[in-house]
Amino acid sequence: MTAAFSCPIFLPSTFSYNGNRYHGRIKIKINATSSTKVKTLNEIAGAGKGSSSLATSTEIGHLSQEQIRQRIPTKKQLVDPYRQGLIIERGVGYRQTVVVRSYEVGPYKTATLESLLNLFQETALNHVWMSGLLSNGFGATHGMVRNNLIWVVSRMQVQVDHYPIWGEVLEIDTWVGASGKNGMRRDWLIRSQATGITYARATSTWVMMNEKTRRLSKMPEEVRDEISPWFIDKRAINEDVPEKIVKLDDNARYVNSDLKPKRSDLDMNHHVNNVKYVRWMLETIPDKFLGSHQLSGIVLEYRRECGSSDRVQSLCQPDEDETLTNGVEQSLHKNMILTPGLMEGNGYLGPLDVKSYGYTHLLQIKGDSKNEEIVRGRTRWRKKLSTLPNSS
Repeated sequence: MTAAFSCPIFLPSTFSYNGNRYHGRIKIKINATSSTKVKTLNEIAGAGKGSSSLATSTEIGHLSQEQIRQRIPTKKQLVDPYRQGLIIERGVGYRQTVVVRSYEVGPYKTATLESLLNLFQETALNHVWMSGLLSNGFGATHGMVRNNLIWVVSRMQVQVDHYPIWGEVLEIDTWVGASGKNGMRRDWLIRSQATGITYARATSTWVMMNEKTRRLSKMPEEVRDEISPWFIDKRAINEDVPEKIVKLDDNARYVNSDLKPKRSDLDMNHHVNNVKYVRWMLETIPDKFLGSHQLSGIVLEYRRECGSSDRVQSLCQPDEDETLTNGVEQSLHKNMILTPGLMEGNGYLGPLDVKSYGYTHLLQIKGDSKNEEIVRGRTRWRKKLSTLPNSS
C-alpha cells in the first residue's frame, strides 16, 4: 500500500516589469506517493551549461561526503547566488552583498569592529571558493594541502570612516596581490549599497605555515602558480611607511591577566582565530572611554599563534592626546572620503580637526619562565558625535 503526499518547493526567479528587474520565488507543488522517486533540486532545475563549475557525477565518485555537502566548485565561478557574490576586476576580484544582522551590531545599532573583521574573513574565503582553487582547508588551495600548508595573517590594518547600521545592505570588495617573495596581500573595501559611500577599508599580509610543524614556510612554486594569476596591483590603504608598534611591559597602565581561550575560540586550523584577539584588546580599555569614543583605525602585528591551553595577558597603554600628526593618522586623512552632510550622525566619525586618541596594545602568553608575544596592536579613536540618524 502506498501513501500519497504533497510537497511544496520554492525556486528563485528573476523577472522584469516596466523596465525594472525583480527577484522572487516560484512555488511548485509536487504530488506523489511513497513509491515515487524524488529528485534533488539540481535534477529538477537541470544542471545547464552555466553549472559546469560544480562537480559532475563522474567527479562525485572521487569526492568525500563533506565536499559533496559543501558543493565546493572544481572550476572558477563568475556568480554565486547562494552567497550573493560575483567576480569583478576583470575576472580576479570578488564582490559580495551582505545585510548587517542583528547579532552583528552593538548597543548603538551599529556594526562592531569584530563584525567587520568577520565579514573580511568570510568574503576572503568565499573569494577562494569561487576561484575553483579551494581544497578542504581553511582557505587553502590544492597545492597548499599537498604541502601541508595553511594561511596565517602576519599584519592587518583597518580604517573605519563609518560603521554600518542594523539592516543596512553592504557591498564588500576584496582582492589579493603579492607581498614579497613568500607572502600575499589581501585588501577590502566596504561601501553602502544605497549611497555608494565607502565605510571601511583594510589591508592585510598573509604567510604560510606548515600545519604539522607549526613553522612558517616558503611559498612552493605550485602554490605561486595557483594564486599569482589572481594578483592585482591595487591597494585599499596607501601606507607609505608602516607604523612601528612598541612592545609594552608590565608597567602598562591597564592589564588584564584573567584571559583564557575557550574551545569555541578555535578555528578550523586549531588555533585561536585572530578576530578573538581584537576582542581581548578592546575589553582591556576602560568602559568609560569606550562609551564616549569610537574606534577609527587599528593596526595589528601578529607574532605567534595561541592555543586553547594558553594563559593570556592583555596590556594596554594610552597615548597623550594628539592631533593628526603621525603616519597612521595622515594615512587615514588621505583615504577618508568626505562629502557634505556626512560629518555627523549615524555613526560617522566627525570632522578631521578634532583630536584623536591612541592606545598601544600587547597580548602575550604567560609562561613559567618567560612570556611570549601573540600580537602587538595600535588603536585610534575619536569622540562620538552621534550614533543614530537625526539624534540630538
